[in-house]
Amino acid sequence: MRSLAAALLALLVASPFTASPAAAQDVAPGTKFEIRPDALPKPYATDAVANRSETVARTDAMRPQVPKGMTASLFATGLSGAREMLVLPDRSILVSEPSAGRISRLVAPNPPARARAMPFLTGLDQPYGMALRRDALYIADLDGLWRVPYAPGDAKAQAKPRQITPDGAFDGGNGHHSRNVIWDPGSDRFFVAIGSRSNIAEEPAPRATIQVFAPDGSGGRTYASGLRNPIGLALQPGTGRLYTVVNERDGLGNGLVPDYLTAVRESGFYGWPYSYLGQNPQPDLADKQPELVKTAIVPDLLFESHSAPLDLVFYDRSMFPDWRGDALVTLHGSWNRADPIGYMVVRVPFRDGKPVGGYEALATGFRVNRGDGAAQVWGRPAGIAVLPDGSILVSDDEGGTLWRIAKASN
Repeated sequence: MRSLAAALLALLVASPFTASPAAAQDVAPGTKFEIRPDALPKPYATDAVANRSETVARTDAMRPQVPKGMTASLFATGLSGAREMLVLPDRSILVSEPSAGRISRLVAPNPPARARAMPFLTGLDQPYGMALRRDALYIADLDGLWRVPYAPGDAKAQAKPRQITPDGAFDGGNGHHSRNVIWDPGSDRFFVAIGSRSNIAEEPAPRATIQVFAPDGSGGRTYASGLRNPIGLALQPGTGRLYTVVNERDGLGNGLVPDYLTAVRESGFYGWPYSYLGQNPQPDLADKQPELVKTAIVPDLLFESHSAPLDLVFYDRSMFPDWRGDALVTLHGSWNRADPIGYMVVRVPFRDGKPVGGYEALATGFRVNRGDGAAQVWGRPAGIAVLPDGSILVSDDEGGTLWRIAKASN
């Protein structure tokens, strides 16, 4: 019988840089992947394992590897667990640092000069997502959605934040801590992603859902459910359609369950915890809600299992014209498979408004080739944003850095 690694290798689309998942540290920019729902292993085909990454100090020689004709330059250092980023109208950049309870502000210099981070707002409970609506900044943390007045050029928050959602709307701590938020200008409402408390168990809303709120924080309700840990949120240019990337469950083996990117349907159910990738039954749980399982939606695009996608953005600038309309996604990397995977930034091609084929490695090299299969890293991609000039900014929460990916100068 073929090994699981060989089976997964068969799912890779050939490219000049194709590498096997078992040698993920050697994956080169340009490697293409396509994960097919009809070619996945059965539950428990392999044992669940713990293979957590070991952090090593970054040297000057360690930097993201990008395709020919592009550069990756160090944009900022000294951040603490940097996650989400928000590019403001004055071209400064806010970065959330959940573990420090802080939002920092960086003034974007003329590249390739480095930016320096300064505290913008402190005292929140693991702040994560940020959104700008008119003259106010909105920040999502474990306790709720907070509003703080904002004017272009503010070097720090000019007032204390005010919680606008009711107590308990975000269900506090424990389990997945990320609370991402995005404002939809078309409908003038906020979407908030709230992950599950557990790996796999029945849990009431708002866990494992995307919630929707009015601008004043009222009227909270479930927009979509069955999403184990929906972290990244983005609105597709042109259509206004909401997309998310989701971290799926652990414990079913190396090859299950693939993480995914999907458009989010209002009132849609995406399986967790009773099924996965549509109506594939979760052992010991599917029989509890058979009618609900029948409604489970198959997501639009699959990532290799346990890749841990954290953030996505749609590219709509001109520096890389071939990317216009495509999604860029950060894969934080696995901790729970024998052959580590992820630890890179990828591009998901779109055609006619939908993802086509698979995805392609864009920025790799965050892993160190130790030679024994262990996950040894100097950084892990977390957040992603597009700067006004069309270059890409990637946050690394492991090394506390930001990296700018741009077209190489002639």
